[in-house]
Amino acid sequence: MSPTTLPAGPEHGHVTFLGAGPGDPGLLTLRAVEALAHADVLVAEHEVLDVVRTHAKQGVSEVHMDADPSDPGTGAPQLTVVDGASTTLGAPAVRDAAHLVMEAARGGRRVVRAVTGDPGLDAYAAEEMLACAAAGVPFEVVPGIANAVGVPAYAGVPLRDAQGADVRFVDARTASDRCWTEVGASDGTVVVSTTLDSVAAAAGELVSAGRKPDTPLTVTIAGTTTRQRTWTATLGTVAQTLKQAKVLPSPDGGRPVIAVVGERSAPARRDQLSWFESKPLFGWKVLVPRTKEQAASLSDQLRSYGAVPSEVPTIAVEPPRTPQQMERAVKGLVTGRYEWIAFTSVNAVKAVREKFEEYGLDARAFAGIKVAAVGEQTANALIAFGVKPDLVPSGEQSAAGLLEDWPPYDPVFDPIDRVFLPRADIATETLVAGLIELGWEVDDVTAYRTVRASPPPATTREAIKGGGFDAVLFTSSSTVRNLVGIAGKPHNVTVIACIGPATAKTAEEHGLRVDVMSPEPSVTKLAEALADFGLRRRAAALEAGDPVTRPSERRPGSRRRRSST
Repeated sequence: MSPTTLPAGPEHGHVTFLGAGPGDPGLLTLRAVEALAHADVLVAEHEVLDVVRTHAKQGVSEVHMDADPSDPGTGAPQLTVVDGASTTLGAPAVRDAAHLVMEAARGGRRVVRAVTGDPGLDAYAAEEMLACAAAGVPFEVVPGIANAVGVPAYAGVPLRDAQGADVRFVDARTASDRCWTEVGASDGTVVVSTTLDSVAAAAGELVSAGRKPDTPLTVTIAGTTTRQRTWTATLGTVAQTLKQAKVLPSPDGGRPVIAVVGERSAPARRDQLSWFESKPLFGWKVLVPRTKEQAASLSDQLRSYGAVPSEVPTIAVEPPRTPQQMERAVKGLVTGRYEWIAFTSVNAVKAVREKFEEYGLDARAFAGIKVAAVGEQTANALIAFGVKPDLVPSGEQSAAGLLEDWPPYDPVFDPIDRVFLPRADIATETLVAGLIELGWEVDDVTAYRTVRASPPPATTREAIKGGGFDAVLFTSSSTVRNLVGIAGKPHNVTVIACIGPATAKTAEEHGLRVDVMSPEPSVTKLAEALADFGLRRRAAALEAGDPVTRPSERRPGSRRRRSST
């Protein structure tokens, strides 16, 4: 039994001090995810709240941490209570962090205290641990990836190599004169935790302590996230570099950064090792006009390319106006009316599953029935339901592809000649006609209706029309029509990617230039095609000696001619 599953004490509860890492949610450890799943109360710094709350159980109480507003110099932690107990007071209560953590643990509750990076490098977390120990509150520590280690790794800056060198970690906010003197006299790598507007001052301290002004350094802000940016300079030129990049002066000057000082941060090395910021769609805001459920795998794929997907549903799914036909068909499944059932969408799977649950049925009702799925996503939805499809197209994932692999009716081997086809009210007749041609009888049943979704929030609509998105993926002609209808036409700097010729034609009819077209009618291939487009765009900028920018960072210009991949 791991410490995270040990029973909490009846009086004191239990506290887990958890390192949430530098910002990338994927850097949470398995142990951290386990602890979050058992938490009754979540106490988190604002910077990592979104990283950890995803793994917390439903109904967990949350406590947000902010720096003490009365003492901006120290950053001493104060906690703002936002759980159900505090909201009744009319205003959130600001409390001492250590006291509130212990208070939250009373009554046998499990508390997860999440900090940025690693708890062992957080001075305030150490104070809270001592307070727990003094009060007899049991606690454990789940280490996390420290910012000073994780951020350089994502910036492509190794801290050591085969030659081996000392690595020193310095927090510029608390570093003493003696500390600066020691690292200044060393020729090892120095990792400095500081703020954007204090980088030049930290560089000056190192030069004053003996480091040469031409010593290379890198400065990384928002490390390990898709907002990450890294600048390469020297100790003597860093202030000028940040000014020329128009980074400073800035209202964001107080944001934390990691600076790596030493030969290992030299530009030549980073050009070869910058794996994260060189992803093909790094930092691109990509609009995915599908529901969150439909877009899940597509959004994950886009994130793997460095993009920031934003799901905007363009259609809403509603029950059929006359449910009797669907009810008769589901009963027919149980009584042996059908040889096959064919699913042409994830929504069709969902509609049948909901009807099953309504009747108290489960996946066992499919016993003896052959199941077909139009493509990979539909097949995955069936597998999640507990049903493994017997037929998925080996080629094109569409109704036409399904028909190519569908066997003709054979009265000798097929005891029943009927197919149940649950589908949308606006679906095409391609599959029905094809099955009839193969000798099958088809019960073509409206399982759900598709209607235009409500408009997205005003901020999203403004981003769509104003060029706030770098790309939009259209997976059908209806997504083009519906998105333009509920949110307006995407700006002319936005890259338009379409799943096939029919969708591209609809986009062009709405006045959009199509930059990318999938070589196959597959959302996976569509995302790959967009990534390839981004990769070529990045390579062209580097070859021309231009800075690599996102499409939304370009000035509005004339529409480029259509190209495809």
